[in-house]
Amino acid sequence: MERLARAAHDAGLRGVLLTTHWNFSWLTAGATNRIDISREAGAGALFVSAGGRRYALANAIEMPRLADEVLAGLDFEPIEFAWVDERANPAFLVQRATALLSGPIGCDALLGDAHHFETSLSRLRSALEPEEVRRYRALGADAGRAVGSVLHSVPAGISEREVVREVAISLLRANTRPLVLLAAADNRLLRHRHPVPTALVWANRLMVAVCAERDGLVVALSRLLSAGRPEAEMARRLTAAQGVLADLLDASLPGASAASLYQVAADGYARRGFSGEEARHHQGGLIGYRSREWIAHPQSGENVPTSAGAVAWNPSVTGTKVEETCLVTAGGVEVITSSPGWPSSTVTAQGRTLLLPDHLILESG
Repeated sequence: MERLARAAHDAGLRGVLLTTHWNFSWLTAGATNRIDISREAGAGALFVSAGGRRYALANAIEMPRLADEVLAGLDFEPIEFAWVDERANPAFLVQRATALLSGPIGCDALLGDAHHFETSLSRLRSALEPEEVRRYRALGADAGRAVGSVLHSVPAGISEREVVREVAISLLRANTRPLVLLAAADNRLLRHRHPVPTALVWANRLMVAVCAERDGLVVALSRLLSAGRPEAEMARRLTAAQGVLADLLDASLPGASAASLYQVAADGYARRGFSGEEARHHQGGLIGYRSREWIAHPQSGENVPTSAGAVAWNPSVTGTKVEETCLVTAGGVEVITSSPGWPSSTVTAQGRTLLLPDHLILESG
């Protein structure tokens, strides 16, 4: 809250209005204003002044629940209004917030005449507090366990959609919300990097990629399965992708630039005989309250937080992919989404020994 108020002051704004569900969760340490998951804006907004005053703006439908169950004890002054007023005017929230302080305000959405403040907010929320680091470790452990446990028992001969259905159930049972569920079987794995699940039945190889959320924080991970020992070329490609991930994690130091990290990936592919793979798929980047806060590219002006942050790199060489969510702190780098019992290879990054996932081999019979 103090960092947000200071950022508003430094930007010459009277306050900042937060409408999106990710910013609501960030500011409240895990609460949510989300009802309809198809929308970025939640039901109710938070408004923080440059002087530190805090307000909750919501219509008469939502305010009682927000006050009783979501914002209790957080000292937000309620500003309630008729739901018809909000519906009649898309800029109503900005106008109502502006009237409270009489001056320019920022907003995380393009509403009214508010200054768009989302880039600054992303940088603020990406710098993790100790309590967020603790929550992140717990989320990563639960998500890695949930995905790994169900994939250990997924037989060949079922469809991509059936696989992700079981993964989704496992994640929900772990009190996480699946945000992204991708699966590619056999030749689809060779063709598509973002494979939306189909009715294709897997016979030889399978990749599952997941983003899962709890209390606003998001983790990402991918796993590869093989019916029998994978071909030598597929194993070679996965080893190369693991090496690129190790390079990226080694270079993901506090303050490192996204542009330089993109180049680390490009150089890593070239060194391993797979020049140009970085052009076939994005390599990931910073993760936090969104599935990626930023994605590394050559023109990016973003950086790894100088305090604690989280990265989710996802290097891929055609037919393979390796992806984990990792914490990056002054003490080094830490994988938080490992799946217990999953086959792994050892790499070194920032002086630490890390385990990265291999193919899970499912023997027939």
